[in-house]
Amino acid sequence: MTIQVVSRHVVKASPCVEPYVLAVSNLDLIHRSTQSSVACIYRKPASGDFSAVTAAFHAELPAFLNYFFPLAGRIVTNTSSGHPEVQCCNQGAELVIGHAGVDLGSLDWSRSDESLNRIKLAHAADVALSVQLVSFTCGGFAVVWATNSLIAGDGEAASMLVRMWSEFLCVGTIAVPNHDRSLFLRPRDPPSYDASMDGMFTPWHHEHEVNTLTAQENLVERLYYVHGRDIERLRQMASRGGQRSSRVQALSAYIWKVVAGVVAASTRQEKRCRMGWWVDGRQRLRAPALRNYVGNATTYVVEEAAVDTILQAPLADVSATVREAITSVDYEERYKQVVDWLEKHNPAPPPQGGRRRRFVEAATVGLGSPTVSQMVWASFAGDTDFGFGEAALAMPMPVSASTMKLCSGYLCVVSRPSDEAPWIIRACIWPRLAAALESDEQRIFNPLTAEFLGFSQRRSTAWDARPRL
Repeated sequence: MTIQVVSRHVVKASPCVEPYVLAVSNLDLIHRSTQSSVACIYRKPASGDFSAVTAAFHAELPAFLNYFFPLAGRIVTNTSSGHPEVQCCNQGAELVIGHAGVDLGSLDWSRSDESLNRIKLAHAADVALSVQLVSFTCGGFAVVWATNSLIAGDGEAASMLVRMWSEFLCVGTIAVPNHDRSLFLRPRDPPSYDASMDGMFTPWHHEHEVNTLTAQENLVERLYYVHGRDIERLRQMASRGGQRSSRVQALSAYIWKVVAGVVAASTRQEKRCRMGWWVDGRQRLRAPALRNYVGNATTYVVEEAAVDTILQAPLADVSATVREAITSVDYEERYKQVVDWLEKHNPAPPPQGGRRRRFVEAATVGLGSPTVSQMVWASFAGDTDFGFGEAALAMPMPVSASTMKLCSGYLCVVSRPSDEAPWIIRACIWPRLAAALESDEQRIFNPLTAEFLGFSQRRSTAWDARPRL
């Protein structure tokens, strides 16, 4: 599949907001300045065509950018601090129109490298937002919201952008999003944190990454779906007495047991294994500034256990371990300590010709006991219908280079926009774990298919195969 770029436009906010500079937070700096994106894949709409889709973006994106003004800016490096920042001077977001000469139904949706990964188009590193509209010969289309991890790097911020676009086009107005980092957990003076924080993060540079060939052999990328009935079955198995397991806890417990089985069957066995979760602070902190906050507000929670313990324990016990790991954290204090730790460890400009250190969660590097981390997008409110029906799939795009070179497993769980019962899972995992999930007799993880997404391979006669601008 190749995508023909038909046009590129710079779209500015209108009317223009007064220029300003958006300084990023310490939590933003964990992710550094890396491109991130969300792809929304749509079937052929019941009414309208691709020209109507492009017309909607041309007409409404300028007014929408008034609410998300930093996305019309440019990402630069502050020469004094060495930190990236966003110059919000209405330089304009990018609107790209493209055409893929294939049907959506012809793609292998079980492999993200044969489907999802190939839809996003490259854009300049300093551009804060690139909206990419791609038509397919079957009449379906994709909308890729390509941003930067400094601005909308966590799940809630990215899903908020998609959700508020749909709301804006259907209702005409939206609640004002909050971009102000200065109100969100400023560092204390002096910074204060427990010694345990030193083990949470580790410096990370390109020189620490495994080479490309090792990364390609180490991990595979897959797309799965899980039936709603199977999620409920796991939930029943993971519940006991008066303690009912959540859907997330039940699925995490199941994955952890499969991971433990793979570790136990390895030639050189590890005695322990870990699960990790990115937790959204918006739902767990009392800070009023977090309402409609567009920025990074997640923290990482990890739990380690003996392989034999996870294998032998009933699913309800493993689910209880998951629940305890996530709910026992004092998130008010956790966020303060994370911000203070980062302030202490990255306080000054780098030496002449040097660069600032990048930090990552230590458990995700791939050293020590095997670790699988989970991000649950299904917990974020979603709305992908901006006048042409709900998307068949709304998924954060894989960042293969950074994810695969960390050498730990990663799972992203999303709900299908039109139906919350089934889940769709993007996995970047070890080949042996993929084989175990796919061969498990319970058949929880199923390879994602075009049929499940509702894509047809028949070409549309009502919709021209080439974009009409």
